[in-house]
Amino acid sequence: MSTLAPVSHAATLARIGHALSDATRVGILLALREKPAFPSDLADELNVSRQVMSNQLACLRGCGLVEAEPEGRRSRYRIGNEHLAAALDELAKVALHPSKDCCEGPACTC
Repeated sequence: MSTLAPVSHAATLARIGHALSDATRVGILLALREKPAFPSDLADELNVSRQVMSNQLACLRGCGLVEAEPEGRRSRYRIGNEHLAAALDELAKVALHPSKDCCEGPACTC
């Protein structure tokens, strides 16, 4: 468990929003929601390079959303807070029904 002071509710939600704004980070969080994993396994599962995985895990770790547990020469990652795992479970249940004229893709500003 981290010894750093907790951030405000608004800062916590902003960090979670930032994490969820990237498909790779979402994939990492969903995978770690199921069980801890090594970066190489996550990279293979999400079909991204090890460098991309390293960068995304650093982002999530910096935001306080995941934690690394050293295991020998490697580190296994896990969700950093049990409430985050429960929140992801709940968010995964949300079904959106966007209007047919809502934009899609990277240019979407919705």
